[in-house]
Amino acid sequence: MRKTLPAVALLALALSACQAQTPSAPAAADATQPDAASGRAVEADTAFAALSKQWLDGWLQLNPVSATQVGDHRFDDQLDDLGAAGRQKGVDFSKQILARLDAIDASSLSRENQVDALILRNQLQGDIWSTETFQAWAWDPQVYNGVAGGAIYNLMAREFAPMPQRLKSATARMQKIPALFAQMRENLDPARVPKVHAETVARQNAGLLQLVDQFITPNAAQLAGVDRKQLDDAVAGLRKAVAEQQAWLDGTLVPNAKGDFRIGADLYDQKLKFSLNSALSRVEIRQRAEAEVKRVRDEMYGIARTVLKDKADAPQMPDAPSDDQRQAAIEAALELAYADRPARNDVVEAAKQALADATAFVKQKDLVTVPDDPVKIILMPEFQRGVAVAYCDSPGPLDKGLETYFAISPIPDDWSDEQATSFLREYNSRMIDLLAIHEAMPGHYLEGAHSARFPSTLRAVLRSGPFAEGWAVYTEKMMADAGYLDGDPLFRLVQLKFYLRTIANAILDQGVHVDGWSREQAMQLMTHDAFQQEREAAGKWVRAQLGSAQLPTYFVGVQEHFDTRKAVEARLGDKFNLKAYHDQVLSYGAPPVRFVRQLMLDQPIE
Repeated sequence: MRKTLPAVALLALALSACQAQTPSAPAAADATQPDAASGRAVEADTAFAALSKQWLDGWLQLNPVSATQVGDHRFDDQLDDLGAAGRQKGVDFSKQILARLDAIDASSLSRENQVDALILRNQLQGDIWSTETFQAWAWDPQVYNGVAGGAIYNLMAREFAPMPQRLKSATARMQKIPALFAQMRENLDPARVPKVHAETVARQNAGLLQLVDQFITPNAAQLAGVDRKQLDDAVAGLRKAVAEQQAWLDGTLVPNAKGDFRIGADLYDQKLKFSLNSALSRVEIRQRAEAEVKRVRDEMYGIARTVLKDKADAPQMPDAPSDDQRQAAIEAALELAYADRPARNDVVEAAKQALADATAFVKQKDLVTVPDDPVKIILMPEFQRGVAVAYCDSPGPLDKGLETYFAISPIPDDWSDEQATSFLREYNSRMIDLLAIHEAMPGHYLEGAHSARFPSTLRAVLRSGPFAEGWAVYTEKMMADAGYLDGDPLFRLVQLKFYLRTIANAILDQGVHVDGWSREQAMQLMTHDAFQQEREAAGKWVRAQLGSAQLPTYFVGVQEHFDTRKAVEARLGDKFNLKAYHDQVLSYGAPPVRFVRQLMLDQPIE
């Protein structure tokens, strides 16, 4: 068990983390007469440290469910206020902090604080835009389901405090969830709610009670007396509220949901800007992605010709193939990989072995410093199964010393052998190796452990999704380049197929939300161009409708990682050392990748 930090200690942590970046004034000939520039720098860094502390404290208080997730447990008994007053309070707070940020001379800040100031500005502007312009609170019921589910899951999934303490916090939150449902019914305009969003949330609504049954009721005996009665009453009240909510979803929201899930070019471009915090525009992303699809498919064709050349039933593989010939050859080569898959009951063991193998290889090749932070393989919670075979769940940046979970999904017992076989063709043995690389070693787990060591709490709370996802995709290629699995060409082929999924994600997102793609266009991209199985692609089509500007994070992040490495290699020449490069990239606390490049190459921070 880990003790929680008291509120005073958390505030001190936030302040000290920001102040840790503040440079002391350089020595001068007369210490009592520091030069004006040094004085301005100290003044600016001190002002920014105070402002960062104020934003962290205020933002976490306004977003208590997120606060629990990142490891600030002062507000574990609170719930986000998504009513009109709560939303306005959040906008006013962001505008107040933004005005104070504008008053600080950014050019006088240390380079690290210049980065953090730009990250904070992006967050503030994004928060204001999201509430005032994007208005997901008025048309996306997933917003409310996410808060309700996170309110319980974030409390109960990790042992950051004794169980009785977490149960008391869960009691308080369950008491507030009926009011959250009421806000949802008041805020949502069915005419703006897309049908797919309404139907999805209607199917997910009962999942809240699954969380209660999994995490809370089995531990309820750890409370007694008044505390136990309050818990039982809260659970009973929540069951009633979920039933009432289900009736409203089925009887009112779903039948009257008339909104368009496509958000359009203007909203998409602005959301993309805030989500990625990248120099790459939508047009540049599309151009790069389409060029990469062609390049990767050509490389896959070359591998296919190698692995199929001695096969009696190999398709025609000319030097200049037609599209059909290229497609047939790559699909035939992939069949060789699909045939090597674990039995339906051996998926978890296969993932464990893949993690052990990847860890040993990284250490043997000395590719990057391997942390000793705890990582634990767990069975994926039931309510999260059925989408992917694995994911990485790192502890919040303020929950120091807790385990990272590498979650593995067993094949559901109620799946037929045909369903299991289809799933395992996609998640074959080599794909499981790639998942262990991407999710754990040297992907998300390793990156998270390194990034957690950077002293800026603000940067930890606002860590970049494109940095994290881009790094995980980057490591897939890096491991293949280093000769993982003895340079197995089928592993390289599956790695390239996995990378095609990343590329296709970026194209799909804009195709759906800007270009008005149909399901048929989306499926053609995924099943033909990117060789995805039909079930995998069908699930991604639904995901693309339910969200926007997240699917490109993988591609944009990895492109910026590739660009950064290329630029540093060009700068250092023969002095370039891969391990030193990786350690340095991971030392900055996962800011947007463009800032990593600027810091490493001593370029202006912009």
